[in-house]
Amino acid sequence: MPDPAVVIDDLRAESEELDGLVGELSDEQWATATPAAGWTIAHQIAHLAWTDEVALLAVTNPGAFAEEVEKALVAPDTFVDRAAEAGARRPPRELLAHWRAGRDGLRQALGDAPAGSRFPWYGPPMSATSMATARLMETWAHGQDVADALGVVREPTARLRHVAHIGVRARGYAYTVRGIEPPKQEFRVELTGPDGELWAYGPEDAAQRVTGPALDFCLLVTQRAHRDDLAVRAEGAEADRWLDIAQAFAGPAGPGRAPKGA
Repeated sequence: MPDPAVVIDDLRAESEELDGLVGELSDEQWATATPAAGWTIAHQIAHLAWTDEVALLAVTNPGAFAEEVEKALVAPDTFVDRAAEAGARRPPRELLAHWRAGRDGLRQALGDAPAGSRFPWYGPPMSATSMATARLMETWAHGQDVADALGVVREPTARLRHVAHIGVRARGYAYTVRGIEPPKQEFRVELTGPDGELWAYGPEDAAQRVTGPALDFCLLVTQRAHRDDLAVRAEGAEADRWLDIAQAFAGPAGPGRAPKGA
């Protein structure tokens, strides 16, 4: 398990990179549509701000967070979109300040948490490291939506290792959320990091194998690109099926993105 301080520092860097994309946008640019249907850049940042806010509640006030869970149970299919819509109605400068303050507060709370702490969440309880990793994954994924909307090509970094880690660990969830029994056999995943380093997961002799660039794998498991447009390859029937349904995020199975040119 990575040192929580390392992951928290990487979360800060990931957030700051996205902040660099949106910090100087005009009000009109905040209304730019992103690849997520119905979501503008403002919706993307509002969603991150809201999620940081409820994560901070989970860390500092579990009782108040439980009330948020109850709200989600009342409207499980719409509560995320409603929160993003509410946040996106704020003036852009106000929304930006709200996101900055919330993410700083969450990082501080995670850094101050006693070793071994676990916090409630919409799924299983999370450690400080897991919470920071999940926030980094989501920040990177929604940052990709913003970059795509602005026509910006981001340089991949070693922080992708955290996104890939969640993608591999969430393999079973990708099956169960679709009502499919996860395969019992282990998988081998070999990814090439941005600096050429091999990131490997699972036994070397596994029959089910996935290989490819780490960036492409992360785009796949966050459903920011279609499998047909990525250089991720599978060996074995179950590995092949996984690549069709992979998701690193909690919640219902997402529709994913259409292939380019479709």
